[in-house]
Amino acid sequence: MANQEYAMLILKSDDGQGRHWSLNRPEMYIGRHADCDIVLDDRKVSRQHARIVRDQRGYTLTDLKSKNGTFVNGEPISGERRLEDGDDVQIAVSFQLTFVDVGATVPLFFDQMPRRSLTLDRETRDVYVNKMVLAPALSPAQYRLLEVLYDNHDRIVDRDEVVHAVWPDSAGEGVSEQAIDALVRRLRDRLTEIDSGQNFIVTVRGHGLRLDLS
Repeated sequence: MANQEYAMLILKSDDGQGRHWSLNRPEMYIGRHADCDIVLDDRKVSRQHARIVRDQRGYTLTDLKSKNGTFVNGEPISGERRLEDGDDVQIAVSFQLTFVDVGATVPLFFDQMPRRSLTLDRETRDVYVNKMVLAPALSPAQYRLLEVLYDNHDRIVDRDEVVHAVWPDSAGEGVSEQAIDALVRRLRDRLTEIDSGQNFIVTVRGHGLRLDLS
């Protein structure tokens, strides 16, 4: 990992051991809401708690007027804070993370963390999360949505692609945004039945959906 292209955040708290996020987009949000890039599901965390921005100089953390605060190395931040390798980032009072900069050596405990995985069995339509089969099986619509995201996990899937994959006979007619949102929400809920700490489906505002397999 010494040649990693992007910096990382590694969660150190006991209840989330093994969770980590690659800071591989120019702007990433941390918060409780499912649409955030880094979801920390705790009531003490604000829906949109903080933001990390990547530019040519590095990474900047900004607190978004959260109720319970954002801290770097134990100090509360009120505006922007440039992150340095090894910085301790605390979100509210619930989550302790380590910032690992580009090219840095990942902490030893990271190599011991369990990897999350999601795989599909095309023949049986079984879905495996961390090598455990999801039971009962997904509904046909849920499986079709997951399949199109899985097949295109390296990019954002827009609304038209989702409609074509899930409702191929509708040609987009009669499929409301509410119907898509409801299906996405149900699929998210099913996938977290096995791994409640992993937000596999990320909503990219104004663009579509992306499956996060990192």
